[in-house]
Amino acid sequence: PDVVLVDGAQAKSLAASLKDAPWTVQETEEKTFTQHPAAPFTTSTLQQEGSRKLRFSARRTMQVAQRLYENGYITYMRTDSTTLSEQAIAAARGAAKTLYDESYLSPKPRQFRTKVKNAQEAHEAIRPSGDRFRTPSELEGELEHDAFRLYELIWKRTVASQMAEARGRRMTVRLAAQDALFQATGKVIDFPGFLRVYVEGSDDPEGDLADRDTLLPDMAKGDSIRCNELEPKEHKTLPPARFTEASLVKELEANGIGRPSTYASIIDTIQRREYTFKKGSALVPTFLAFAVVSLLENHFPELVDSQFTARMEDDLDAISRGESESLPYLKAFYFGNGEPGLRPQLDKKSDDIDPRTVCSIPLGEDNGQPVIVRVGRYGPFLQRGEDTAPIQDGTAPDEISLEKALELLALPQGPQELGTDPETGLPVYVREGRFGPYVQLGEAEGKKKPKTQSLLKGMTSASVDLETALKLLNLPRVVGVDENGVEVQAAYGRYGAYLKRGDDTRSLDSDEQVFSVTLPQALEILKRPKKGRRRGSEPLKVLGKSEALDAEVKLMQGPYGIYVTDGNINAGIPKGADPDSVTLEQAVTLIQERAARGPVKKKRGARKTAKKKTSKKKAAKKKTAKKKSAKKKSSKKA
Repeated sequence: PDVVLVDGAQAKSLAASLKDAPWTVQETEEKTFTQHPAAPFTTSTLQQEGSRKLRFSARRTMQVAQRLYENGYITYMRTDSTTLSEQAIAAARGAAKTLYDESYLSPKPRQFRTKVKNAQEAHEAIRPSGDRFRTPSELEGELEHDAFRLYELIWKRTVASQMAEARGRRMTVRLAAQDALFQATGKVIDFPGFLRVYVEGSDDPEGDLADRDTLLPDMAKGDSIRCNELEPKEHKTLPPARFTEASLVKELEANGIGRPSTYASIIDTIQRREYTFKKGSALVPTFLAFAVVSLLENHFPELVDSQFTARMEDDLDAISRGESESLPYLKAFYFGNGEPGLRPQLDKKSDDIDPRTVCSIPLGEDNGQPVIVRVGRYGPFLQRGEDTAPIQDGTAPDEISLEKALELLALPQGPQELGTDPETGLPVYVREGRFGPYVQLGEAEGKKKPKTQSLLKGMTSASVDLETALKLLNLPRVVGVDENGVEVQAAYGRYGAYLKRGDDTRSLDSDEQVFSVTLPQALEILKRPKKGRRRGSEPLKVLGKSEALDAEVKLMQGPYGIYVTDGNINAGIPKGADPDSVTLEQAVTLIQERAARGPVKKKRGARKTAKKKTSKKKAAKKKTAKKKSAKKKSSKKA
């Protein structure tokens, strides 16, 4: 039948007319499929799965993996090899056979080939260490939360790589009703194989739902089907999704950009330099990134060509293998060798580059006047002739269309005076800033900044009156004093309204409570346990009260291992010691020894001292050189 596009109303009308019509199975199709397990982890795939499944950043994944490696739980975590040693294969197959049965093992030991270009394969794939893989359940009380989750991921992926393939059937059924033809697809898993242990994540989970397992009933050609319900659904073709950390690492690897040791630092750098910011898990480019890319594409196009970066990686690999020398390569790159180098290009282009043009992104025209986004020192802003308007931080460039820009330019700009504060006699303003609207008391006097306070979520500059502004400027508000004489305050910050008592804080149920919460209500809220507390912040074991320390001694799980504490001094237990066997007396001894060693000296201070010594040596050398030159001059005169 011909394909006809219908709108929502037509679709509903069609669904109503077809629901009671006779439905017939026109055709059925069934195909078997086999799904193979993914290769063991490389640095790249570990970072991708850490992002998809654990919501870890690439840097966080590598920091946790580093701790696991240093403490002997996994093999080296910077590798582009998918190869497993014979010892690892035997351990993975043994784990699968013990936990399931022999039918879940692959018929033969499975090895994977590395698909990454110029993979160095100096190390095997990332896997649990040892000739017997400790199961996650064995390490549950031994590892802190993040380390446990990452170890579990590595263990599952490694064991799954030696398990049998999953087998199933994909089914397609076509149904006819009057002149319409409908199609349904489904997937049935007959034997799960490695899927019992591990299912690889997806960069687009929402899109992946379209291919979820759907069980279809047995049907044959010519069968009559009864339609219980017919629901019209709208389908839109969406643009490609933004890069996440996982999909960006995948893209870098596919283009030969970076190496296992540099993926995390690349992603960290583009965020630290404000070329991107995170919105959920997506990496959103900033206006600054657009300006920088525009500068490089227009004046240094070869430097931002992905093939140039990939070629550079090849050259650096050749140097690391001893096939080329580093100094001639660097000289050719910087000064040129046949082709112009970086330095001559910079000298030539420096006079041609107009910073104002580079930092301008045109949006269109309004009555003949260009509307432009300018990237300034304090962030991006809109300009139309003499009119300007700030663009709030966290605004994606694709959200600023010409229409949106004109809306922002139409808003009242500059401070709007709301009235006078009766206590100080100073004027009260509402202003628009880089981080959103805020109220301000008085003007800046020299280096002294005026008091300011952000508006609560949902408030706008137009809706704020003098009374509301004075309430905001009164924050943080003293709610009262608790039974120990400690002041309780209600404040509003980056993450909303909260209570503060000393170092103890709790979020309020709503932002408006910041103005109305009473002391009894505040004390009840402060009694609640903190939300999102990391597993391991509760003691593993209370060893008892020590008279020598006059404090209760606890056994705790921290990010770097298990330690004992009296609430003031933390002391790690000896490596290899059984945490369950640590006694109160041993813990007290460890804490006393740690206290006797005193605070850890910061390395930064040592560097300063070294710098001072170096500078003194340089000064002494200069003095000696001056004396020698003076002697030479005097001898010449003589």
